[in-house]
Amino acid sequence: MIGPALLHSVSYSGSWGQAFLPLDVFVEKAAVLGFQGVMLGAKRPHLSPLDYSDAALAKLRSRLDSLKLPAVVIAGYTNFTADLEHGEIPTREIQIQHVDQLVRLARGLGARVVRVFTGYEHPGASFGAQWNMTVAALKECARRAADSNVIIGVQNHHDLGVGYESMLDLIRGVGEPNCQPLFDAWAPALHDADLAAAARAFGSMTPHTTIADYQLRPRYRYHPQLVNYSRELPCTQAVPMGEGFIDYRAFLGGLTDSGFSGSVAYEMCSPLLHGGDVDTLDRYARKFLEYIESFKDSRRTS
Repeated sequence: MIGPALLHSVSYSGSWGQAFLPLDVFVEKAAVLGFQGVMLGAKRPHLSPLDYSDAALAKLRSRLDSLKLPAVVIAGYTNFTADLEHGEIPTREIQIQHVDQLVRLARGLGARVVRVFTGYEHPGASFGAQWNMTVAALKECARRAADSNVIIGVQNHHDLGVGYESMLDLIRGVGEPNCQPLFDAWAPALHDADLAAAARAFGSMTPHTTIADYQLRPRYRYHPQLVNYSRELPCTQAVPMGEGFIDYRAFLGGLTDSGFSGSVAYEMCSPLLHGGDVDTLDRYARKFLEYIESFKDSRRTS
């Protein structure tokens, strides 16, 4: 059965023009809304390693405990294939060191999982070379985190490993027990994957997943010489849970059928259909909690 429901702090980070709440205000918001934990964006304006000493982490942990928000995921932002055009810069080493700092944050907050991304494909190297450097970086991150009992969780967000079959290959290639997939539904749904089948492949090995729902909006480009339009790749529009094209009942069902019992975070990480004021953010967050409870109820009675 699904574990605790978390709210991702990026939702209230102001990153897409929505309302901004400082981290201390955000965690109070998550508790008031009824969440059981938080996913904390490990960059400014929230939980940047540059701003959080061990003493500051201890203070934040005490606040989380007082708010009864024990479940925490640290959300890192990595790109292990970045800046390949400048080989003299030790970019992979810098990013691995950054993940070390995220593990420090996790230790200080009692968090079990540090979320990372893979890499965007770069024209400066072959696909195979970029795959190998990403596997090597993830392997080192996992080994360095092992003594802290922290999971390096890989979300299928960037180009490498975004397909569920490739994600399986990637995790197997890393081959470290504490490098685990944080498999989510968004990318597979965009590419018409069988969400239930994809989820069943990951449920037993996934400690956490992140959720957001979208509708597709068609796009067109005008060609004046033809007095006509050509169809472009559609864009996505964030909408409340259950109102988008992603079949989350199939996805969550596939996860739980194969042994998933991890945490589920809700994120608002793009402009919302109804605007970005605090009331709208809160309404979307409550709708997610209602959706999760409805799903749990359906599983209990089935």
